[in-house]
Amino acid sequence: MKLHEKRSHSHAHGTGDEEKIMTRKQKADQLKSNEGNESPKKPKVEADNDQHNGKATTEVAKEFEEFCKSVREHLSVAQMREILEANGQDSSGSDASVVIKWLVSILSLFLLSLHANSFSNQITCIPIGSLDMLFYGPLEKCQICNGDLEFDGNRYSCKGTYSEWSSCVYKTRSPARKQEPFKLPDSVLNSPVAGLVKKYEDPKLRPHRYVGVTDKPFLGMMISLMGRLSRTHQYWKTKIEKHGGTVSNSVIGVTCLVASPAERERGGSSKLVEAMERGVRVVSEAWLLDSIEKQEAQPLEAYDIVTDLAVDGKGIPWDKQVPEEHAIESLSAELKLYGKRGVYKDTRLQEQGGQIFEEDGILYNCVFSLCDQGGAINEYCIMQLVKVPDSNLHLYYKKGRVGDDPNAQERLEEWKDVVGAVKEFVRLFEEVTGNEFEPWEREKKFQKKPLKFYPIDMFPCIDKDDGVDVRCGGLGLRQLGVAAAHCKLEPMVANFMKVLCSQEIYKYALMEMDLDAPDLPMGMLSNVHLERCEEVLQEFIEKVKSMKESGPKAEAVWSDFSQRWFTLMHSSRPFIFRDYQELADHAAASFECVRDIVVASHMIGHMGDDTLDDPLSDRYKKIGCSISPLDKDSEDYKMILNYVEKTYEPVKLADIEYGISVENIFNVETKEGPSFDEVKKLPNKRLLWCGTRSSNLLRHLHKGFLPASCSLPVPGYMFGKGIVCSDAAAEAARYGFTAVDRPEGFLVLAVFSQGEEIMELKNPPEDTKPLEEKKVCVKGLGRKKPDESEYIDWKDDIKVPCGRLIPSEHQDSPLEYNEYTVYDPKQVSMRFLVGVKFEEKDTVMDAQD
Repeated sequence: MKLHEKRSHSHAHGTGDEEKIMTRKQKADQLKSNEGNESPKKPKVEADNDQHNGKATTEVAKEFEEFCKSVREHLSVAQMREILEANGQDSSGSDASVVIKWLVSILSLFLLSLHANSFSNQITCIPIGSLDMLFYGPLEKCQICNGDLEFDGNRYSCKGTYSEWSSCVYKTRSPARKQEPFKLPDSVLNSPVAGLVKKYEDPKLRPHRYVGVTDKPFLGMMISLMGRLSRTHQYWKTKIEKHGGTVSNSVIGVTCLVASPAERERGGSSKLVEAMERGVRVVSEAWLLDSIEKQEAQPLEAYDIVTDLAVDGKGIPWDKQVPEEHAIESLSAELKLYGKRGVYKDTRLQEQGGQIFEEDGILYNCVFSLCDQGGAINEYCIMQLVKVPDSNLHLYYKKGRVGDDPNAQERLEEWKDVVGAVKEFVRLFEEVTGNEFEPWEREKKFQKKPLKFYPIDMFPCIDKDDGVDVRCGGLGLRQLGVAAAHCKLEPMVANFMKVLCSQEIYKYALMEMDLDAPDLPMGMLSNVHLERCEEVLQEFIEKVKSMKESGPKAEAVWSDFSQRWFTLMHSSRPFIFRDYQELADHAAASFECVRDIVVASHMIGHMGDDTLDDPLSDRYKKIGCSISPLDKDSEDYKMILNYVEKTYEPVKLADIEYGISVENIFNVETKEGPSFDEVKKLPNKRLLWCGTRSSNLLRHLHKGFLPASCSLPVPGYMFGKGIVCSDAAAEAARYGFTAVDRPEGFLVLAVFSQGEEIMELKNPPEDTKPLEEKKVCVKGLGRKKPDESEYIDWKDDIKVPCGRLIPSEHQDSPLEYNEYTVYDPKQVSMRFLVGVKFEEKDTVMDAQD
């Protein structure tokens, strides 16, 4: 049985031989690789045989140089604003920015069109702007949000706002233009430059060019080279200049210094030290290679080779790191804020006995998130008032990007005046959110404002030992052995509880979903916040199912949801959702997994100080279920082992196949949900598989199975808000398998009653609500099925579909294996937990005749 809340892996639904199981990070790597491979195929700007509107490139370049010189000499900033306003273009910003829009952006765009290097030195110190009106005509407004378009050096981007949650992310290389003459104010018509400006006024004479991908990724950049590189300095100088940049022997004023990683091992030269002192990025040659290959300058942070040696300690933000390095930092990072009563670790006030200030039932501890991908913003903010014994009140404020502590804004102030401290806290709250503090805190009502932060609502604990984020409150690696050794439970059960109560499985789960920020207690969210996330997800799914828009307008709807979602469910690597499968894997599954981890946080609490007092037995009692190891010589054990071997197929990751070996099996009897005896009385029963993350198990044992949070037309969610099972261990294993370096996992076997009415389907219905209301059982027909001739009966009339997997007659089904869905939790009872270990296929036992 596949429980929706554990669905965290993306997998294609082609043939079994082609299928791969990937985490979010692996999928991101593949996507990034694909983008790199595709980029050379994009259309390039042609040179037009050195002719532009009948003129040679050199002639146009000379004419343009004279034009720029005349404009600089004869038009004031005020006149520039008048022209912009008269033609419905953006005239906001400082005087300098207006000059840049006029004199630089036109030049930069024209250089891109001409593929010329003539004026590159003129723009090295001025950013590329957007207003190319004089040569190509005034731009129409954005077709999505009616905002203004600006040229960013590669394409035209909208600078408007789609909703209070998101900036518009519309981009185009061929924007619509107003087919009308310029409107020139009298002050310009009477200026010496009027004749030159009017020369480009007629729309018929304007060039109409598609701004394609250029081969000038280093346009406007000055780059310095150092030391022994894989190619000579002269080779790179030629390459850099060919692609729009310039090379300098000095590090003063350069964009970056390119050096070999070996330089840091040698201790570095004076040039390297000077670059570090000046804050110049030192990057590897890979930055040059990737930028040229992808025809766009890549982020310098991701190629930095001396970050940890830098004078100011500037690090690489997690979202700019390769996933493997990000994962290592995430797993080794200590959670800095564990819940509503948690004093932020970096304040060091908890060591002095500091506690969150509370007054009139309000806890002055707030965490905020803001994801605005249109503005390239993904930030968090923390505000706390901390009372230290025998001392004054302290106000703590921090704002920055996840994983980028060195560049975060941070302040810690001591206040003698409590009223003044509270007023400052309230002022900061209103500044970062645009909302009043007290009404929101008391009523949990909040109105999102454009480009303002949104609160990540934490559960207000009853006391400091209750409701601690399990990444902080669970057992650390050094505590696991001691806790198990002092546990009075049966040894195998004690070891199982040790897994459920460890920090590790929850850290891995959140890391794999990119919800691993050490500054945000994502494992300690309030029910109010979780309900809000679920509502947003369901509203969006209903909206997109009925959406009639297509093209950019449809993309804008997906973008708006994505930015909204990653503000509510803060991620270190947000992205734009583009299809139902991504929604299932990275929104619905992430939400359900976080919901389960929150339950685990409440159940586990804080275990750091009581490992000698048998905390595992205490948590076992809290779960409220019976768990006992199954005798390996029993018939049930042999039956389950046979069931695994016959219905398992290797999990594929890249070119490696992973089989499984059964480590141990537990009998389970939960108090929540129906008992085994109750389900035995129901008709048409089967023993079926569930796939689950280890991080979800504690909630299942404590609360029972919950239906999916939403309905999506993809496997696992395609038959609505139900509990889904499978007759193939291979399907369940996809959800238990997480990473090569963590081979242990669990599969669940449950007794599943199909009821009196069974509906067989191979494609998702347009509307799943009738199925949910009738509470019929739906059997989703897969491309593979167990051989019915090998089925056995267990416990009198419970079918065990333990036949060898064979092709079914439904080869056009989107499902690889059969899925069974019921909508009443009373029809499912957990019966066995199967502990498995994933290993390379050649090292484990394959199913035999």
